[in-house]
Amino acid sequence: PLFPTPASSPLILYPFRCPRSDEPIWPPPVDTAASPGVLEATTLPPAETTRRARFMRGSRMNPDRRTRSIMSVVIVMGLCCFFYILGAWQKSGTGRGDSIALRVTKETDCTILPNLHFETHHSMGGVNPLIMNNKVFKPCHIRYRDYTPCQDQNRAMTFPRENMTYRERHCPAENEKLHCLIPAPKGYVTPFAWPKSREYVPYANAPYKSLTVEKAVQNWIQHQGDVFHFPGGGTMFPNGASSYIDELASVIPLADGTIRTALDTGCGVASWGAYLMDRNILTMSFAPRDSHEAQVQFALERGVPAVIGVLGTMKLPYPSRSFDMAHCSRCLIPWKSNGE
Repeated sequence: PLFPTPASSPLILYPFRCPRSDEPIWPPPVDTAASPGVLEATTLPPAETTRRARFMRGSRMNPDRRTRSIMSVVIVMGLCCFFYILGAWQKSGTGRGDSIALRVTKETDCTILPNLHFETHHSMGGVNPLIMNNKVFKPCHIRYRDYTPCQDQNRAMTFPRENMTYRERHCPAENEKLHCLIPAPKGYVTPFAWPKSREYVPYANAPYKSLTVEKAVQNWIQHQGDVFHFPGGGTMFPNGASSYIDELASVIPLADGTIRTALDTGCGVASWGAYLMDRNILTMSFAPRDSHEAQVQFALERGVPAVIGVLGTMKLPYPSRSFDMAHCSRCLIPWKSNGE
């Protein structure tokens, strides 16, 4: 071949046309006699030579093109390394890249109180738990077993009856406060588990029979041996709280989850709130401490949330919209006493 090619390069064959007799031969033949030592070789036409030169410039064998490719790769890799190092420097503690970062860093640095730190300054090594000065409260006298702080009946009768003021919470002066533990009733036992506690309470836990006599017709509570039985009756639902709740459910959506919390005013022994638990409604019951003995105490022993309270001159300790429903069944509250 006229142009030697490596073994890996494809062999290109060019067609050869024999010239006519009247065509000049280009380039002219070399006189080997006049120029000794020069070998005679067949030369391609100008068009073939140009195409061959272009092929060589565009091939991978061109050293100039290969050099430019290597330089491009080196430049790109250098730029990538530069920007990576620049970003790492800005994210580090020493690199604060712009004015915003400097301002944020300045405002968040703890330079206002340089002595502010959160290390522990104390330990239990020098404290002996055996000689700690604990204040122990002794039990009160047995006559205070029915005492409720800030609910003294004798003190309550000294306040006016207007707006149920005398039924509200009135605490004594500092020198009259008791600093002792109210004793439990004699023979107090652990209450029954739910749901048995809804219907039965040990008599020793609340030994008061007055409700069984005064509310016997209304079917509130019954004394049966050593337990109290709560049949679920009440002043306004003699057929039972469950039947009364069914009547409410006919006009109020109690089963679709719209009502989840309720407030029972003048709860009595809290039978209404106790039976609402079967419908996944949590009820807060409250009633004043009146002539009937410990109504709220019965509610607590049954396992129903309850507090001593009354709607008077003081607001209840609950924020707005805490309850989805408020219930008042013969609660004896003068709603329009103030002309509102």
